[in-house]
Amino acid sequence: MTIEKLAPGVWGVLATPLTADGESVDTESLTRQVEHYVRIGATGLTALGVFGEAMRLTPEERRAVVGTVAAAAADLPMVIGLSALDAEAACAEAANVLDVLDRPPAGLMVQVGSPDPDAVVAQLNAVAERTGQGIVVQDYPVVSGVSIATDDLVAAVRRIPAAVAVKSESSPSPPAVATLVAGLDVPVFGGLGGTGLLDELAVGSAGAMTGFSVPEGLIACVNAFRDGGFTAAREVWRDYLPLVNFEFQAGIALSLRKHSFVHRGLIATPAVRPPAAIAPEALLGVLREHLRHTPYALPDRVGS
Repeated sequence: MTIEKLAPGVWGVLATPLTADGESVDTESLTRQVEHYVRIGATGLTALGVFGEAMRLTPEERRAVVGTVAAAAADLPMVIGLSALDAEAACAEAANVLDVLDRPPAGLMVQVGSPDPDAVVAQLNAVAERTGQGIVVQDYPVVSGVSIATDDLVAAVRRIPAAVAVKSESSPSPPAVATLVAGLDVPVFGGLGGTGLLDELAVGSAGAMTGFSVPEGLIACVNAFRDGGFTAAREVWRDYLPLVNFEFQAGIALSLRKHSFVHRGLIATPAVRPPAAIAPEALLGVLREHLRHTPYALPDRVGS
């Protein structure tokens, strides 16, 4: 198996746009979203992540998402998320989508399925061996329901030869990222909507792999840190952080971000699938105010 570690930078986690009734994937909007990431200089893309509502898509819809992203992504590498926590089901998910690609993905993102490091090693090595793909190890206990000690995660990843990155989303994220970076030789990316991005960079993260409606800000922050360190990145990031925090509200984060994408002209409707909650009407005006004050958010579209 030949694998390459993920390049540092910003790997945009894609939303899955839906038609207004929520019944179908809007591939035209998905193409527009991917083309935007290509245009702004993202390092790579992540399809079928939590932000992409992967667990609420049918197998046929997942194939459509992966095929659409691959067709629009130009030369950008792609990570494909797998929702299942057990190796057998994860491999079935991978088999469902891998054959629509004309080149291998940069990796398969698999959530940690057990607090036991030995079980994690068995789980992720099985997926790697059966699919022949590199593995992005995702630690996201709020979604998976699995909490693993960070030291145990370090011990597990050291025994996964196919690991190409770790996506750390265990709160508080900066201490977890610091421990992972110190103990591993694979890149560690932050997530959680970018809420801990600056501090994660300060303790050694390779960048961000997350969803945010103005990903230009993620890229600007990561580039500023690379070129000028903490002070330069902080100067850039402070203009985006109010919107980052506003969007990352429990239960309605996905809906808020989709509304932002609609205002930006990147998708056609803000539809989400249950059990995702719809953002309250009272907050949509607040969202427009945040967008008006956020660089690159196309304020000329806001309120139209």
